[in-house]
Amino acid sequence: MQVLLRENVSRLGRRGEVVTVKNGYARNYLLPKGMAVEVRRGEAAAIEAEKKRLDRVALQEQMEAEERAERLKESSVTITAKANEEGHLFGSVGPAEIAEALSAEVAPVEPSAVRLESHIKELGVYDVTVHIWGDLEAVTKVWVVGE
Repeated sequence: MQVLLRENVSRLGRRGEVVTVKNGYARNYLLPKGMAVEVRRGEAAAIEAEKKRLDRVALQEQMEAEERAERLKESSVTITAKANEEGHLFGSVGPAEIAEALSAEVAPVEPSAVRLESHIKELGVYDVTVHIWGDLEAVTKVWVVGE
């Protein structure tokens, strides 16, 4: 069955693409969730109109993502944590804490979008990469200070 994707679906395709999938996958997963619409013969004009609409939506999302990336690049956040005299934290600062601080002060960020090699375990200033949209990423400064 051929379907037009209304959303990006991992390992299948991007929004606006027409892809061929098994009937069960389309009927049981993609169509009920609104992630795709069935492509029928003779509906070429409707498919092109939907593709254009999805392209406009994607362009708007990209512009918003670029704006959010600029705000993240130009900003920094401070996270306070308990630490000993040497600067080692009691615990660690992870993606959830960073996303919460960024969402409160700069722009909405999901914890899954924060890219850390490992949790932060010492006081200091860190460059943290945040995945925004598609291939767009922003690097922002995170200050970890003691209480």
